[in-house]
Amino acid sequence: MGLYDIGLALTMNKKVVGNSLEMDTKNQVIITGANQGGKSTFLRSIGLAQLMMQCGMFVPAESFTANICNGLFTHFKKEEDVTMESGKFDEELKRMALIVHHLTPDSMVLLNESFSATNEREDSEIARQILEALLEKGIKVFFVTHLYEFTSNYYNKRREDVIFLRAEREENGKRTFLMIEGEPLPTSFGKDLYDQIFSNKD
Repeated sequence: MGLYDIGLALTMNKKVVGNSLEMDTKNQVIITGANQGGKSTFLRSIGLAQLMMQCGMFVPAESFTANICNGLFTHFKKEEDVTMESGKFDEELKRMALIVHHLTPDSMVLLNESFSATNEREDSEIARQILEALLEKGIKVFFVTHLYEFTSNYYNKRREDVIFLRAEREENGKRTFLMIEGEPLPTSFGKDLYDQIFSNKD
């Protein structure tokens, strides 16, 4: 209840938004929604809370309960490295393969906009295969993604051990930074950002 990103709280001069999530029977959390809606911040809050709890530290939340993980792994989108000998897609898969070799059923993996280096159809198929394999092995996964083809097809399977969250956006485009349970949408509302940046331009 009320979980927030401790790093963000330490750098802001105001109270940050906390989120609540119950996933006693869930092994995967798929997070979609509006750009700049707080998805990556929420993902960080999950990882930091798990790490702090297992270190015996206070967790930045009103209350927090979780199982002990014997491995916490992150796979975040990286900027293009011009010195790389292979492409960005190959680099993403190599990092994922390295993680897979160390996973056990009590591990947790945090994925942030992974598998988005080619086209949506191929990226969606790769994401599906990887997440289904992780689900079969009992790996707990939190996945922030903009891959609508993947998320919509995955959502339609109505898996009981998967929960879908969406960064809330009000009708006027305002971000609340709350993660609410809901079906993935075919848009990340990038136009909101365009209007915000260019509305005052001549």
